[in-house]
Amino acid sequence: MRQLHTTRRTGAFQRSLRRIGRRAGRLVTSTVSPLGWLVIVLAIASGVAFARLGWHELLAMVVVFATMVVCAIAMSLGNTAFKASIAVSRRRVAVSDTVDVDVNVDNPGRTPTASARGDLPIGGHHERFTIPILAAGQSRHTSVQFTAVARGVLPVGPLSIRKGDPFGLIRRERRLAEHIDVFIHPRTVMLDTLNAGIPRDLEGQPSGEIVDDDLDFYGLREYEPGDDVRNVHWLSSAKTGSLMIRQYEATRRTDTALTIGVDPNDYRDAGEFELAVSVHASIGVQCLQQGRPVTAHAGIMHTTPRHATEFLDGCSAITPDIDDNPNLSQGTLVHAPDATFYFFTVGGLKPIDVIKRMTLALPASATCVVLQTAPGQPRGITRYAGFTLATVGDLTDLPIIMGVLA
Repeated sequence: MRQLHTTRRTGAFQRSLRRIGRRAGRLVTSTVSPLGWLVIVLAIASGVAFARLGWHELLAMVVVFATMVVCAIAMSLGNTAFKASIAVSRRRVAVSDTVDVDVNVDNPGRTPTASARGDLPIGGHHERFTIPILAAGQSRHTSVQFTAVARGVLPVGPLSIRKGDPFGLIRRERRLAEHIDVFIHPRTVMLDTLNAGIPRDLEGQPSGEIVDDDLDFYGLREYEPGDDVRNVHWLSSAKTGSLMIRQYEATRRTDTALTIGVDPNDYRDAGEFELAVSVHASIGVQCLQQGRPVTAHAGIMHTTPRHATEFLDGCSAITPDIDDNPNLSQGTLVHAPDATFYFFTVGGLKPIDVIKRMTLALPASATCVVLQTAPGQPRGITRYAGFTLATVGDLTDLPIIMGVLA
């Protein structure tokens, strides 16, 4: 019986040793850098060579390498049980706007923490700062500021802490807070109300245009020769003693498909691509502010934004894609086969023959407008069979162009 008890204790002790060994192995492999492994290997190799050759220079190398490793281990020890949070002043900004980032690091434990280094990636840049020794319950606040230099979705974070030696042999790294996306919106311009569409649609929106035949009643006016007597409002005519005609506010269909070409080969440079994104974004914002349902298409991204902010967030994520389908209508029709309006924004290098071919598959009842960017060129409008081509030389040309098309 005593022997069985001893065997069980021995087995439990061996299992504990194995667990400790596995944890130590994971700790060593996760904290020792490639440079640290190189120093350890050199120390072992120098020791073996000294044992065989007896060169005191090799012994000196062993001492130096071993001292470096021991010092690195000692400097990486310490309590790093921090808790942290990051916050940004604004998550949606325009180019050239400034964003403040607040970093709070706390010591929630009962014992002081060791000093460490904080690392906060902001896009491709890393902001590094020192976290001093924090007493129990103490906090450290750090503020970082950056300027949005280009349109895009900029990740701020994740925040991590690093503890190690100045040689980079040992490093302990732990993530404290996840990243926050900051949306840098494209430049946009305000457009007049877009009233073009198919009139007298049950799901349309009021256009502000007064007509004699529609669904949305507006008011009355006196009879004029040639008016349809079916629109006479007989009760009002009897009260006034003259024939009164009903007037209506014209409604328009609102389904709009917005597509932008993202093939970089269609654009002369990055500036022209940004102009195309701004044109695409300006039209989408105006449609959504008017309450028009919009489907947006950019490369492999196909979305149905609920409001202008959501749409601009998507525009921030538009990037060039050399694999973009040159026939933009193909992907658009899969997700918006019955739209009333099709807006295509393309680069100045896209051939007119390709543009003509891609508009052939659109519904005959729909209106198609192709906006082609041409920085520095005069604005212009050319009408083709089945679509209208508008040349946009500058973003300020867009309100004038859309005013003519409306």
